[in-house]
Amino acid sequence: QVQLVESGGGWVQAGGSLRLSCAASGRTFSSYAMGWFRQAPGKEREFVAAITRSGAGTYYADSVKGRFTISRDNAKNTVYLQMNSLKPEDTAVYYCAATEAIILRTTRQVNYWGKGTLVTVSS
Repeated sequence: QVQLVESGGGWVQAGGSLRLSCAASGRTFSSYAMGWFRQAPGKEREFVAAITRSGAGTYYADSVKGRFTISRDNAKNTVYLQMNSLKPEDTAVYYCAATEAIILRTTRQVNYWGKGTLVTVSS
């Protein structure tokens, strides 16, 4: 069992930055590929970014490529999402996710979810 707790969400003006963190506890953190998904009101949960177990590989949705950066610190059991140049359309609840798969790209692959943290970007 893995428990995931997100933090770092909040309100920011368009063009601003936020850094989300996800602290993991339980089984060996480095055994899981990690990722971030988001869900805006009235929309389905969508993939944002993912990182491999070692951190050597990263993947991004086209909508955030060049603006968001995912990273992990296996010594601290934490994964991060640095979000720059935020836009109002980035407003959503952001969820941390862990998978036993090699690469995380879809909600179907997720073994564990965090409870989410709200990001609000105002224009």
